[in-house]
Amino acid sequence: KEPQAAAAEEKELPPEDKKEEAKAETFTVTREQMEKMEGLAKQLAEEHDQYLRLAAEYDNYRKRTAKEKEGIYANAKIDTIKGMLPVYDNLERGLAQFGAEDDDPHKKGLEMIFNQYKEALTRLGVTPIDCVGKEFDPERHNAVMHIEDESCGENTVVEVLQQGFMLGDKVLRFAIVKVAN
Repeated sequence: KEPQAAAAEEKELPPEDKKEEAKAETFTVTREQMEKMEGLAKQLAEEHDQYLRLAAEYDNYRKRTAKEKEGIYANAKIDTIKGMLPVYDNLERGLAQFGAEDDDPHKKGLEMIFNQYKEALTRLGVTPIDCVGKEFDPERHNAVMHIEDESCGENTVVEVLQQGFMLGDKVLRFAIVKVAN
């Protein structure tokens, strides 16, 4: 009866199940082979973990070096601009030597150079610190003189002695100012 029952079961299985049944094979392994496979699986897991750590370490290195490069570029830009600010001061002083109504061609040429210089600084992202009439801010201003003037408010900047500049949110040079009251 048993061979007949097995034959009946074979007839009831759909063709896909027969293929899966034929593919599934059973192997017998010795204890030694099993231990070797477990050791290899453990070694594979360790190598995989080591790979993941190395990949994470490389990613951190890549991000860190990119940030350092960006910082080096920003610092070089700041150092270069700071070196050029005395030229701005000298151009400004040179223009101040001419009278307000002076039509001297030298004055016009100096104004053109000064305006071109200011535009170049603006393209680099440098902005002058707005001071006159504003409240004194020790984060942006350097007060070197103090006067008493009742027409001005408390801690108000009344005169700029040397223009200050910012690059983004960073102060390149503090504005040297005269403060009232």
